[in-house]
Amino acid sequence: MSAFDALRIAGSGMTLHRKFLDAVSDNVANINTAAAPGQEAFKERFIVAQANDYGSGTGGVRVAGAAFGSGEGKLVYSPDNPMADEGGYVRMPDIDLGTQMTNMLIAQRGYQANISAISRATDAYQAALSLGKNL
Repeated sequence: MSAFDALRIAGSGMTLHRKFLDAVSDNVANINTAAAPGQEAFKERFIVAQANDYGSGTGGVRVAGAAFGSGEGKLVYSPDNPMADEGGYVRMPDIDLGTQMTNMLIAQRGYQANISAISRATDAYQAALSLGKNL
């Protein structure tokens, strides 16, 4: 590991948690998006994280991709909805708002923790650089 790996590793964590927060925001924004019963409901989005070069000591994390929940959703009686069929049903996403809010907090705290790691590493590097100034 090089002297500045802490910055790179924490930066990769910030990127991951930002994308995680983007996915959660998309899920929350579409929680009430109706589809006609014959169509797929909005699919919940998940971020797939993977360690960078696991076992090599380089550390960090990356977004390996996105996974999606079921498009089956749930049928909800909503006769006034323009997407409703003749029986008054629409297909809604099967997304739990409580879970999304928990995921939002996890993403936010992860992002903040990585910012804190960058701040501490920067302080340590600056202290090391100032050692020679007092000689």
